[in-house]
Amino acid sequence: MRVCAKQFAIIGCQHAHIGIFISEMLQLGYTCAGLYEDENDQLAGSLSRQYGIPLVQDKESLLSDTVEVVGCASINDRKIDVIELCESRGKHVMLDKPAVTGREGLDRLKGVIDRGRIQIGMLLTERFHPAIYTLKRNIGLGVLGEIVTIGMRKPHRLNAASRPAWFFSKHQSGGILVDLLVHDFDLLRWLTGKELVSVQGYVSKTVMPEHPTFYNTASVQVEIEDCIVAQLYADWHMPEQSWTWGDGRIYVTGTEGIAELRLQGDPLVGEEPSLLIQLTNREPVVRVPLLEPPYSISHDFVRRIEGLDCIVSHEDIVKTSEATIWADESAAYLQLDVKEPQR
Repeated sequence: MRVCAKQFAIIGCQHAHIGIFISEMLQLGYTCAGLYEDENDQLAGSLSRQYGIPLVQDKESLLSDTVEVVGCASINDRKIDVIELCESRGKHVMLDKPAVTGREGLDRLKGVIDRGRIQIGMLLTERFHPAIYTLKRNIGLGVLGEIVTIGMRKPHRLNAASRPAWFFSKHQSGGILVDLLVHDFDLLRWLTGKELVSVQGYVSKTVMPEHPTFYNTASVQVEIEDCIVAQLYADWHMPEQSWTWGDGRIYVTGTEGIAELRLQGDPLVGEEPSLLIQLTNREPVVRVPLLEPPYSISHDFVRRIEGLDCIVSHEDIVKTSEATIWADESAAYLQLDVKEPQR
């Protein structure tokens, strides 16, 4: 564990994901100068109390010379504004996903990265999940042979009553494909070590006519280099009685074996740790022991700032964001004629 007297700050606190960054930075020995959020007082107050972080009314106070890194979980379409603000003050910035919600934001993100004044991180946390990290290791060792197909399913619990208004606006949130599948596009590149060739898909709306731009399911087909194909699926229909956010599954088929990951929410597994199940031509089915990544995602970002080897690079963030925006622009948007319920 690093011991240092450096500071970080939080500008924008619209999603509890930022708690991951706060916790990990404190574990690394950083101190938090404060938290700024001008709308979501409830979440900001909760994190302030949990971590003993002062709430501030002026974000300028969090851009002083003593602050090295800013964490940001602003409304999705406003994150690029925080990125550019941090660039103007020479502050590195770690973002909750997604970094951008459309082509204009993507171009601005590329501009900041091309200028090279600061480092930008994004909480692509699934690379640091022990089951996925172990799968990546086994793929690299050739345990599954050459990868043929990958499938990912991520049904999510909606909890509509607790969602802020901006969540239901595609312009502000990016919509289901951008918001949820950004992790999956990142994993496709990381697990295969190859680039995407083509993408096509469907996004559908069958619920909540009171929110015209809120769509509830997304299904995407992806072609990857060397004829690998992938299927990505997400929805907002995980039952309310689920004890967790959703039921995440990953399926990988190779020429020498198959693997299934049950990440969280499997009703037959319950609240046990995630499972990595593997079957190959050489060995019978086995539950694979999981490996811990060498460091957390926040530590990985600090290593990048320090010029050390890292797991998530600027190229990863740009190409993942680009693929997600590309998929969203290419998708067919379908809408069922659902009338608002009478009151």
